[in-house]
Amino acid sequence: MLGEKNLRPTYVVIGIVAMCAAAPLLAQDPGAYLMGLASGTSANPAAFPAPMLMAQFGGWNAMFMGTAFVADIQQSGPRGGDKLYSTNFFMASAGHSAGAKGAFETVLMLSLEPATITDRRYPLLFQTGETAYGLPLTDAQHPHNFIMALAFHYAYQLGEHTILDAYVAPVGDPALGPVAYPHRASAAELPEAPISHHWQDSTHISDDVVTLGISHKKIKLEASGFHGAEPGENRWIVQAGPIDSWSARLWFFPSENWSAQFSAGRIAHPEALEPGDQVRTTASLAYSKPMHNAAWSSSLIWGRNHSTATFRNLNSYLAETALPVGRKNWITGRFELVDKDELFSDQSDLAQQIDVLYGSTFRIGAYTVGYTRDVDLFRHIQTGVGANFSAYSLPGAIKPYYGNHPVGGNIFIRLRLRSASLL
Repeated sequence: MLGEKNLRPTYVVIGIVAMCAAAPLLAQDPGAYLMGLASGTSANPAAFPAPMLMAQFGGWNAMFMGTAFVADIQQSGPRGGDKLYSTNFFMASAGHSAGAKGAFETVLMLSLEPATITDRRYPLLFQTGETAYGLPLTDAQHPHNFIMALAFHYAYQLGEHTILDAYVAPVGDPALGPVAYPHRASAAELPEAPISHHWQDSTHISDDVVTLGISHKKIKLEASGFHGAEPGENRWIVQAGPIDSWSARLWFFPSENWSAQFSAGRIAHPEALEPGDQVRTTASLAYSKPMHNAAWSSSLIWGRNHSTATFRNLNSYLAETALPVGRKNWITGRFELVDKDELFSDQSDLAQQIDVLYGSTFRIGAYTVGYTRDVDLFRHIQTGVGANFSAYSLPGAIKPYYGNHPVGGNIFIRLRLRSASLL
């Protein structure tokens, strides 16, 4: 466990605990290993100073994280939209030692997005995946569930450099894909989801997840079973289903600044309105360099979905960065190329016409740049005001439906639990 003698009974920040993201590779004890993970069993680079608050209650070590964006989005073109919405989450965990070589942690993550994103969506050009009111979502992003995670995690130190762990979650994140974007260091200043989300990390809210892993020095290998269906439209409830999907993931941590993963899995019938399964393969490389009491964090991600119904292979590529400039400024960027075959799935007649004339798959580019300025308003909340702008590239065949040069942008307020190092 994290040494209790090193924790004060009042809230302290654990920026240093983020160093435990690669804990299994650096001979960390099981408690430090558990507290250093991101979403599920994934890990940002160890050097990332994660903005967490810590508290000690008797023999329990508690951790708290939270971020909320209040954003207004405006998009151009025939299929663009505008909306005031909020993306947000709050996460708490509590850990305790379990014998001389073990540690236990329970995690709860909540989101108010079912209430703060009305009409079951916010506009996002070229986004696809899941449903609203029984129809496929196109050019829109769904909200997250009220319970984003409810998990129980146990780690056991098998040797000086080796840790075994078991993760069980009625709602959780299986070993498939990179760190999910709400928790990814490089995505911390962007309120909207990537349009490659359903190619890379969409399983981060899955039902009935069981994961077993082993870490040795710089390597971590893990495997998961889980229920493959995407969450239903009632975002307030905990759902359940049989374990019908599997995944495996290999991590490599060459140094505290870098993390890399390769993963693959078969997801049983993930989309309610689409036949067949998905075979997903992903690879990612992440980098974090501490600076200005924050970190410059970047990610490169590739994800591929193979449909067992259509036999199509659809690829996605993402590059993402968040650069602190001085102590109060952030420059952000996200650049994506994604093969989309569901852009007109909400209009079946039009989809058939376009398929006959041009085919069903179109490569879309999304290029987002942004700026955030931190504003000191609250002691324990890091407040920022920012904006970003997105431009898109698209094939000429679908420009009549989207416009020649569709663009979009957000202006937002960002609220995040503040690290003590920033007080």
